[in-house]
Amino acid sequence: MIGSDWKDVLMRLLPIAVALGIAAATISSSGGTQVLDAQLNPQSLTWQKAGEAALAAGNFQAADDALETALVLDPRNRGAFVALARVAQRQKLYGQAIRMTAKALALEPNDTVALGVQGEAMVEQGAVARAQQNLAKIRQLCGAKPCAPATSLAAAIQRGPALAVKSETPTAPKKN
Repeated sequence: MIGSDWKDVLMRLLPIAVALGIAAATISSSGGTQVLDAQLNPQSLTWQKAGEAALAAGNFQAADDALETALVLDPRNRGAFVALARVAQRQKLYGQAIRMTAKALALEPNDTVALGVQGEAMVEQGAVARAQQNLAKIRQLCGAKPCAPATSLAAAIQRGPALAVKSETPTAPKKN
């Protein structure tokens, strides 16, 4: 009889103990998903800087290669995703730029630089309303202080999409 009482208590408490163990494991691991830039792989940051330098020099292939290497070394490198988005923008691959910034924003939803670059790509694709949402979020995050991503995105919205401007210009009929 004593043995069966022990089994009853064990069967009642075991599910509770398992649930508490799972909850404790979940709570302790959830804080580890946010990574500060200072905690990124230093080699990844070196490759990111090399990619940004190649972009500044207009060498898109070298920039792309260096930035991809940076992401292989540390897939949490938001700056590398944003720099890849800038490479795509310079090549007029606006959809790819939006995808790259979305990956950066998945890592940090409040990254004002990524929001700005994404908004500029949206403007170029004609999604001005979505770009204005990004601008509103950037302004909210920056508050009263001046913010370069907000200024740049506001100028892009004011200018409008370059693709739409090109398509509206009349073309001369072809001669036979």
